Amino acid sequence: MTARSLNDVEYNYKLINERIAEAAQKAGKSREDITFLAATKTVEPEVINHAISLGLDHIGENRVQELLSKYEAYNLSNCSLQFIGHLQTNKVRQIVDKVDLIQSVDSLKLAKEISTQSLKHNKTTDILVEVNIGREENKSGVFEENLVELLCQIAQLEGVTVKGLMSIPPICDNKHKISNYFHNMHKLFIDISQKKLDNIYMTILSMGMSADYYEAILEGANMVRIGSALFGARNYT
Repeated sequence: MTARSLNDVEYNYKLINERIAEAAQKAGKSREDITFLAATKTVEPEVINHAISLGLDHIGENRVQELLSKYEAYNLSNCSLQFIGHLQTNKVRQIVDKVDLIQSVDSLKLAKEISTQSLKHNKTTDILVEVNIGREENKSGVFEENLVELLCQIAQLEGVTVKGLMSIPPICDNKHKISNYFHNMHKLFIDISQKKLDNIYMTILSMGMSADYYEAILEGANMVRIGSALFGARNYT
């Protein structure tokens, strides 16, 4: 990793924070109300740690094997490590003791396994429930009409605490369309909050990525997951 590349990360980090602050202000919030989580898929630990040294305090990995291969190299003394990708039940045991939050829980089966493995480590794992707000068949996430039932089922489990919702809306060809998805997610988030379900805490609404985090914040996101806008284009093959 060259000094120029690290300088690019510094420049991008500053720019993203400025845009987050601007969007937050427009949404009637402060910069401190928005969590900037860096999506670190394919990014070398050296670069991740450089971003952490700049003040980044949340990172998220998409793949279990990649998280495990980089785990010892992360500088996590002042940074939260989260899992943000699709998680198979047979992989839960490998990461449950290493992450602070699992963002992509979309079934009772997965939540039960997180509960089982968390109790083995005498811990409670914070999770977000993933909503398939665009109703895309090729994406994970619970449909809106099944969300309350799933939340109520998860609420009965020990070792797991629901902290909010996350979503990855469909790719849209204009800002108005994506904003509508974000708006609908925020409405769902508020609706669930007002139900005051036992053991369900609507504190985090994680939505918005590199191309649309500004719009997500305007529509109510308080956590955004940003990868390429911080680290540059990456090769996912």
